[in-house]
Amino acid sequence: MKRTRHRESASRQAPVGQAGAFTPDAISVRPRALEVGGEWVASFAVTGYPREVHPGWLQPLLTYPGRVDVSLHIEPIDPVTAANRLKKQLSKLESGRRHTSDKGRLIDPQVEAATEDAYDLSARVARGEGKLYRLGLYLTVHAATEEALGDEVAAIRSLAASLLLDCKPTTYRSLQGWITSLPMGLDLVGMRRTFDTSALSAAFPFTSPDLPPPDPTSVGAPRGVLYGFNVGSQGLVHHDRFALDNHNSVILGRSGAGKSYLVKLELLRSLYRGIEIHVIDPEDEYARLAAAVGGTYVHLGAEQVRLNPMDLTIHTRPDGRRTAPRDALIRRSLFLHTVISVLLGSELAATDRAALDRAITATYQRAGITSDPRTWTRPAPLLADLAEVLAEAGGADLAARLQPFTTGAFSGLFSGPTTTRPEGHLVVFSLRDLPGELKAIGTLLALDAVWRQVSNPAIRKPRQVVVDEAWLLMKDLAGGEFLLRMSKGSRKWWGGVTVATQDAPDVTSTDLGKAIIANAATQILLRQAPQAIDEICRIFDLSQGERQFLLTADRGQGLLSTGTQRVAFQSIASPVEHQLVTSNPAELAEYSDISPETETSFVDLDAA
Repeated sequence: MKRTRHRESASRQAPVGQAGAFTPDAISVRPRALEVGGEWVASFAVTGYPREVHPGWLQPLLTYPGRVDVSLHIEPIDPVTAANRLKKQLSKLESGRRHTSDKGRLIDPQVEAATEDAYDLSARVARGEGKLYRLGLYLTVHAATEEALGDEVAAIRSLAASLLLDCKPTTYRSLQGWITSLPMGLDLVGMRRTFDTSALSAAFPFTSPDLPPPDPTSVGAPRGVLYGFNVGSQGLVHHDRFALDNHNSVILGRSGAGKSYLVKLELLRSLYRGIEIHVIDPEDEYARLAAAVGGTYVHLGAEQVRLNPMDLTIHTRPDGRRTAPRDALIRRSLFLHTVISVLLGSELAATDRAALDRAITATYQRAGITSDPRTWTRPAPLLADLAEVLAEAGGADLAARLQPFTTGAFSGLFSGPTTTRPEGHLVVFSLRDLPGELKAIGTLLALDAVWRQVSNPAIRKPRQVVVDEAWLLMKDLAGGEFLLRMSKGSRKWWGGVTVATQDAPDVTSTDLGKAIIANAATQILLRQAPQAIDEICRIFDLSQGERQFLLTADRGQGLLSTGTQRVAFQSIASPVEHQLVTSNPAELAEYSDISPETETSFVDLDAA
């Protein structure tokens, strides 16, 4: 039988703003469902629970993608009543066990478990370690049509069964079940279960798959960068890396997983916050983005674009004065040891290091640069000058090995003074046109130029350094050590280093790579190759579910880890952002603003 209760129009009963304005025009009551104002609802009462639960065990119900109302009704039981009920329950259970034992029957495992739990609960209540409560758990499912309601009900009951919850429909009490789920504090169904304090506290959905805000008491808008939406809760994932202990980030993902897309998206949105960005771009992927936002583009490998590794670190203050650290000459001498090691592709022997050290000092003295800071603003010598001094001072073999980089085929990058002083809110160092033999040294020199900007004590602002395809530098021991030192020291200068690479084993298989990962408070894992997933799981301590997620993740999906918190997300971009950050050749061919004139109009910046 169908019963229909009609209400007068809400506007006739109460003015807008009062409770009457929110009541439905009609409610159609059926045995197991209701039609409320054009929407179908069905209610359930939970009658069976698992024996053991963990904190936040009801969270899957709250993160269900459909609309489900979860209602908890709690009534405390006074200690005297609780003690009497536990005493009676223990008497029943113990009597049943003895009767079963006297008859020679097998003991029921469920009765045995219930008896043990009752004894444990009775002891905790007697010691005052907990109290008893009556709990009613009710679910109300919403759907647009009656057919859709059946599908939603089946899905919810399956989800509840996976949580070991037994849900019973409120048959012939569908109206009472719906009212019980409303935020009115009325339990018209009355199907309750006794819970102790620990079980009740675990039932509260205080845990969430979303990242907690840095300041939970703040009512302002989320700070940080929008990475995308939460795969588990469909909420938005905001993350402020500058609010953590250190500001470094590591992004690991296989080719085609959306690694560069995510890096460029974070970069663009960080610019909105006034963060200065420096990018090491090995494949010329950031050129269009730099042109769109008015950034500086340094095209390493082009004619008349040079970086002199022997330049001393000179800082320019806001008032125009030029200063240098007290140990600038010593630091530059040590850095040149790293440069030579990366150029030659191997560590130097002790005799070669000694000869190189003497040659570096002699080369600077020939250029008029001594330990007196007043001489440090003089023009710096070149790498060819160092090779000449080496040949004269007994390092002929080392000078011969440097010949391709001083006067040979690879000398273009070092054949003169530095031609560019990269400054601005976005600086991109393109390495695409560098020969493969110069990729590592180009990355190192670009990072050195960036570090001079970041470590300027006269100008303090948040800075972000992006090293895309970091394996190019980390394959050399000296280059990896420089990147590690930069990662450790950037926090002191309000900077953060982003290390992104598609060759995860090259990073995770070395001690340097593991140290760089350990010094990154923000860790992002995108889709991984099956060959690398075991090592990734071991280093990042991933669960089986997270392992499977990384193996099957779509493009742009990944895990964002911030120490104790980890969230699965899907990166999203607006149409304009997508046009600037995508590297899909098919999409790039369709954009009308991609033309040869656009590609060559901002390259080869020469400040000389």
